[in-house]
Amino acid sequence: MTDLTKLAALGMWPETVYRDLLDVERGALSEADFRARHIHRKAVLEIDSIGLTSTSLRLGEVAALRRILRFQQVCAPVLADFGAELTHAFADNLTVLFDSPTQAIDAAFALHTRLAEANTDDLVPQCGIGIGYGDVFAIGPNLAMGDEMNKASKLGEDTAESGETLLTDAAFQAVKDHPAARFTVVAESDLPFPYARAEPAR
Repeated sequence: MTDLTKLAALGMWPETVYRDLLDVERGALSEADFRARHIHRKAVLEIDSIGLTSTSLRLGEVAALRRILRFQQVCAPVLADFGAELTHAFADNLTVLFDSPTQAIDAAFALHTRLAEANTDDLVPQCGIGIGYGDVFAIGPNLAMGDEMNKASKLGEDTAESGETLLTDAAFQAVKDHPAARFTVVAESDLPFPYARAEPAR
């Protein structure tokens, strides 16, 4: 079995996480204590740019990378404006953490607006966004492992269409009284969990 120090050196998880998990397996640390050590409450914004694969196939890999560059150039200052704590880029996705779901939904609306405004030459991708909120494990490159991260990823990457913002039920419950937003609860879908669609209030 790979030594924990070697695992940690590969940049996977910190060595403390590995040791704590092994202590849970041995019964030396309770699951509740493990959660207390590694959980934090965050809003997770999962942003997926639209059309990367088709752009790569049609125009080539460098053209796809240029679109990601333009996408990030528009998104980064918006996320900073709304107090993003962590932004992790992987391929054409961005995973962003905020302290509050209100920050996350405000940032989502602003992102859709700025991306649409910047797309004057059809070189700036639009995006779908998923938002989760709750306790997540501060583990991994996104510092957000757990149910709310998984659901936000599913909503942002696989479910949301261009210009859409979708919220897990936990995120929706936390922001449902937001004065600048209106919500539609999605009653029937193929997903195994409820979610809501958010739009700026008119």
